[in-house]
Amino acid sequence: MTEHLADPRRPHSTRRVVVAGIAACAIGLTGAGWATHAAATPATSATTTVRQPATTQQPTYGTFDGPPATTETTESAATDATSAQEVGLVYINTTLDYGTGKAAGTGMVLTADGEILTNHHVVEGATSISVEVVSTGRTYGADVVGYDSTHDVAVLQLEGASGLTPVTTDTTEQVATGNSVTGVGNANGDGGAASAAAGTVVALDQAITVSSETGGAASRLTGLIEVDADIIAGDSGGALYDDDGEVVGMNTAASSGAANVTGYAVPIAQALSIADDIESGTVSDTVVIGNHGYLGISLSSQVTGALVAGVAQDSPAADAGIATGSTVTGLNGASITSADALSEAVSRLPVGDRATVAWTDNAGQAHTATLTLGGGPVG
Repeated sequence: MTEHLADPRRPHSTRRVVVAGIAACAIGLTGAGWATHAAATPATSATTTVRQPATTQQPTYGTFDGPPATTETTESAATDATSAQEVGLVYINTTLDYGTGKAAGTGMVLTADGEILTNHHVVEGATSISVEVVSTGRTYGADVVGYDSTHDVAVLQLEGASGLTPVTTDTTEQVATGNSVTGVGNANGDGGAASAAAGTVVALDQAITVSSETGGAASRLTGLIEVDADIIAGDSGGALYDDDGEVVGMNTAASSGAANVTGYAVPIAQALSIADDIESGTVSDTVVIGNHGYLGISLSSQVTGALVAGVAQDSPAADAGIATGSTVTGLNGASITSADALSEAVSRLPVGDRATVAWTDNAGQAHTATLTLGGGPVG
């Protein structure tokens, strides 16, 4: 068990569905983050994750709630996006868990100074984030402003950005079944020209359930737009355009393992409403603002107490002299008696806080040090 417990991931009845992100292993791209299916077939994620050790993010699985669509599909193979479709689009590349893996997805520019809308699962587990503006090729570092893992929405802020062109959104016109749409994003997470997958709206107000392949609790995404566009891994967080070239949804998941792909998008009005809450710092049962502090240790769940099972290189804990085999006994004057207690205490502290940690080393010698908390992996 680690000191940072990520929020449960989520995705659900017969076709396999993947989130629009990607993961790559030695032999190719695999899902890493989200998936859904309408049966019980594994799905790949819609975020791109480059796997290094086998311990990085695992694909998630799920199913589609509701009857199979009977609408005639107009799905066609994805093509390169037009320059107009690339305006306001960004590619998001993340390092996971301090270098144990990489991931890639898509996002959309909301403001000229670099506020970015994307899926939570695109940045989940990230310890560093870089963002490339597709229309200019310029790359920026980015910080997480906040996120809502329940609705799969996150907001980033680019460092030092100005003069960016935001996407044009349509929150007033009702999306209807049969509407023509185009999903645009960083298909396969390989950069270059954005991909554009044309199709139609098949159904509205759809629900999918996602869960971690490694056993995380399942949860649901609801109110989604279902489309028959060829949305694939890497497109997560990208734009779903209507036939007027305005954004009506954010690509989030897609089916796999069938001739015709079914995609899912968060309605843009819902995503922007959540983004507004994040921007205003409004915390709720689902909205988290900023990131939590990080000591840089993993804890054993096999013993009583907060036994250190590992220490990340160059982390605050390492700099303070905490070593594997130590037992953390206190934080900011409060007694720590379990791994869960330490995890919860650290998660309540913001990045940059000064924290006093007490521990005993494996020889039984007591130590105390005051350190500055780093930023942990995005929850």
